[in-house]
Amino acid sequence: MRVEHVSKHYSGHTALDDVSLDIPRGSVYGLLGPNGAGKTTLIRALLGQVEYKGVIRHLTTDGRPAADVRTGYVPQQLEFDRSSPVTVTDFMAASLSRRPVFLGVSKKTREKVMGALARTHCEKLCRRPLGALSGGELQRAALARVTVLEPEMILLDEPTSMLDVITQAQMIDFLRRYQQQHQTAYLFITHSTALAEQFCDEIVNMEDGRLGTLEAPPQT
Repeated sequence: MRVEHVSKHYSGHTALDDVSLDIPRGSVYGLLGPNGAGKTTLIRALLGQVEYKGVIRHLTTDGRPAADVRTGYVPQQLEFDRSSPVTVTDFMAASLSRRPVFLGVSKKTREKVMGALARTHCEKLCRRPLGALSGGELQRAALARVTVLEPEMILLDEPTSMLDVITQAQMIDFLRRYQQQHQTAYLFITHSTALAEQFCDEIVNMEDGRLGTLEAPPQT
């Protein structure tokens, strides 16, 4: 993906100021920055949820424009009605089928759902209501839901912020293995410099809607 001179203004406030970056397929691009730096606005622009000035385009591995690129998104926190009876399987199946989940989930869809849940070691959650899950369980389910469609790019907004240290390490290990297997590109947003240095190929700081100098994490 290539972002060229992207800017976004809200009634006198500049959320994005001439942002340019390249995220090749199979790479992990780390984005650090405080709250209000413009990271969420950048994600919304990449997802096509806000209008902006500039160009955002997807490219093939040889640099040609790509007609269609599947993009997944894992938010910092899922927003939903916790009183809803929707189960994890229903939540996952909704992204795979146009058929309303209240009519039931087909065997083929259920197999795909269970395979995705197995990747994040949360198969046991399949019948649990979303509202009954802990923060860490929700993040596992959200990540599993993204991978079920095998996207070529995944936007990760603080995906490990609600996980304990052990689960965090497991999730980073999963993301790394999934990336290697599928050559997925990641935009990894985090407040943790240590985590970015451990996981990312390149790291950049963002503040006041602007990107700082691109840097490579220290070699270990």
